[in-house]
Formats: sequence, C-alpha cells, structure tokens
Amino acid sequence: MHVLQDDVIAAIATPSGVGGVGIVRISGKDAIAVADRVYRNASDQQLASFEAHTIHYGHCYDAQGKRIDEVLVSIMKAPRSYTAEDVVEINCHGGPVALHAVLDAVIRAGARLADPGEFTRRAFVNGRIDLTQAEAVADIIEAKTAIGLAYSVNQLSGGLSKKYQVMDAELLHLMTFIDAAIDYPEYDIETVTGDTLRRSIDGLIVSVDALLDSAQMGKIYRNGVDTVILGEPNVGKSSLLNKLIREDKALVTDIPGTTRDVVEAYINIEGIPFHIIDTAGIRETDDVVEKLGVEKSKQMMDRAELILMMTDVSRETSEDEDTLITALQDKPYIRIYNKIDLKDEVLTDLKPNEIALSIKTETGLDALRRQMVAMVTGNQTAKAADDVIVSNLRHVNLLRQVRENLTNALNGLSIGMSVDMVAIDLEEALENLRRITGQSLGDDIIDQIFANFCLGK
Repeated sequence: MHVLQDDVIAAIATPSGVGGVGIVRISGKDAIAVADRVYRNASDQQLASFEAHTIHYGHCYDAQGKRIDEVLVSIMKAPRSYTAEDVVEINCHGGPVALHAVLDAVIRAGARLADPGEFTRRAFVNGRIDLTQAEAVADIIEAKTAIGLAYSVNQLSGGLSKKYQVMDAELLHLMTFIDAAIDYPEYDIETVTGDTLRRSIDGLIVSVDALLDSAQMGKIYRNGVDTVILGEPNVGKSSLLNKLIREDKALVTDIPGTTRDVVEAYINIEGIPFHIIDTAGIRETDDVVEKLGVEKSKQMMDRAELILMMTDVSRETSEDEDTLITALQDKPYIRIYNKIDLKDEVLTDLKPNEIALSIKTETGLDALRRQMVAMVTGNQTAKAADDVIVSNLRHVNLLRQVRENLTNALNGLSIGMSVDMVAIDLEEALENLRRITGQSLGDDIIDQIFANFCLGK
C-alpha cells in the first residue's frame, strides 16, 4: 500500500456492472482542484467556489475537452467528510464505459488510483474512526442478515470502541497508582492499593470475559454457519435444500446419483445466515464423476459447522448409513428422518438432535429450522441490535492475550509480587488492548487489514 501523503486518490465507489448511477470518489487536499479540471457547468463556476455539502449539476470532460457524461457532483470539505479530507463524489450514469472514462479523466487530471480500502484507511489515520470502526465498514458491506448489519452499524457508531475505551482508562488508572507507589514509597501507597488493584483487575477480567462470551454469536452473525446436508442418494437432500431456500435451485429426480457436485445457497433463519451445502449422495459407486462428488461430500463433512444427516424412514437403514452416523458422533449434527408421510406409525422417543420430517407435506420443517438455530446458538437468547458483540477473530485473539496478561498480574499480587513487577503484565495488557483499536499496531498489520477492503471504500 502507498505511504499516506497529501496526494489525491480516486476510485469507483459503486459495484461493477450496469446500474442507474455510478460514483467516482476523490479524496485529498487537492481533490476539489482535481475535480475542477474535469467538471464544467452552465455558469462556468468552479467547484472550489461552492459551499461544502452541496450538489451541482454539470458535465465531465476528458483531457481533449470531449464531453464524457452528464453528472451530479457532491462536495464535502475537510474535516466533515468520510476521510476527514476534502472529498468529491462524481455521480455518473452507471454504465462501466462512462464510469471508467470519468475515472480515467480524473486520474489524468492529477489523482492516482486508490489502493483497496485506502479511503477508510485515511479516515482511520486522520482520526475520524478507530480500527474497530474501520473494520465495521467491511462488515457492513458483507453483512448477510439484518441482525448482522445492525451489529456492524453499532460497531461503526463506536459501540464496541466505547467498551475498549473504558478498559483502557481503567488500566491507565491502575498504572497511575503503581507509578505513585514506586515514586513515593514513603507514603506506603503499595499497601493501600493492593486490594484496590485486585478488585480492579477482577473487574477488567469480567469485562474481557463478557466480550469473549459474545464472540461465538459474533462469528455466526458475521460469517454464517457452514451447514452440510449429508445422506445416501434419493433420501431428499436436494428437496430439503429447495424447501429451505424456497426456490428450485437443486435438480430433483428419482434417479439415484443425480447430484454430482455441491450446490450452495445462503438462507436467513432468525437473523442467522446458514450457508447450506447440498452434497452428492454418499454411497459406493463405479461412476467416476459420481465418485468424485462423493469424495467432495466427505471433504465438506469435515469442514462443516453443522450437519443435516438425512435418512429415508420408508426403507431400512443401510450399513453405509450406520457407518456415516457413527462418524458423526463427535460433530454437531441433526439426524433427519425424512418421508414420514410414507409410514403409518408415528416416530416417537426422538432424541433432542433428531427431527421427523416430510418434505412432501412440509411437516417438521419449522421444527428443523428451530433446531438448527438452537444447535448453533446453544439456546442463547439473541442479543438486542444495540448490544455490543465481538465478531472479529483478530479482536478475539488479542482479548485472550489481554485476559492472560491480567490473570498473570492477579497471580503476581496473590504471591506477594511487588507492584512494579505486576506493572509489566498490566503494561502488556494495555498494549494488546490498544492493538485492537489501532492505537498501538504496526504498519504491516494495518496494511493487511485494509488490503481486504474493496476499491473505492
């Protein structure tokens, strides 16, 4: 990534493809001057003469003076902009030819093409947002459900940052106590603050644990749950996929082995994104293509976070099915007894992870959806949209280090270690906490984080 300077950056900020409107975003100290070189209006006024946060009609021209497109230009002046720099957004027609022609004209006028995530990185470097808020921008773009979106918007608004700031302030407060105890030993501050330190560190550990406890739900809402449908051919796997997603995505026939490859789709159940994967029926076969599909099914089984194991109750359980069910004992799975409409007797004594189902009549489908949610949430009650959850693995790993640092400090106090030695663990806790927000983080890590962003953001 380029070293941040006062140069002007530009990129297309809308998705590729054809649309009604496309946006070319420009940011930097001379962003307005660059835009003025490609923009003209009927009164021949320059953009620099207009007030901030206004929109103006006109046309864009290339370096040869050829009109490119009819546009609306938005002006946002520093520091009240996304990047805290001067920002211009040229709203063009959404065709790729027009968009790229305008972007090319802007670059020829003095801007350079922005790196992935560079607009958000500038917002971070310029102090408008911290790193947790910057990461929330990517989460908002990739949100798979309304609940996941709400949590990400809360993080962008600073909900999670405030939690970290409270812990940061408490650690600094403890460090002040310790510095006083070391610098002014004649006042016997170490004896006075021993119990205070223990209580404060205990409180910090409780706060860290609360955030870590939210991480499982955060991961689910952010990434979804890889859910694999397994079973022998013709037990109803593809039909189940179609019913869950409410469309005919998977081919359904009475011929065994129709599904030769995985078929995937996302569904939203109670705000949780399930990544449903329909696999080839697992059986012994001499068909080369089907055999490849069976091998892929077994690979999917190994990576799955939830398995829907389907059997057909209208026929006897096969030896292959028994072997497969045995292999699932250490994995999170729901056993689905399908085609109960073909049996006269009602299935009873079902275990908590077993569901009786008829895809034909849709009997048991709602119960299956509820069970899927219960399996991945551990029956936890969903948090309110304005609650704070941790959804980023980087945060989780650093919070674990913070907890370890605090535990070491507490153990040191318990064995009578001097406060200056305890301070070392507290300093490490503060350092790791600030790595989360970006107050203490190397450029290489920051580069890696923003490299995952899309262009124009």
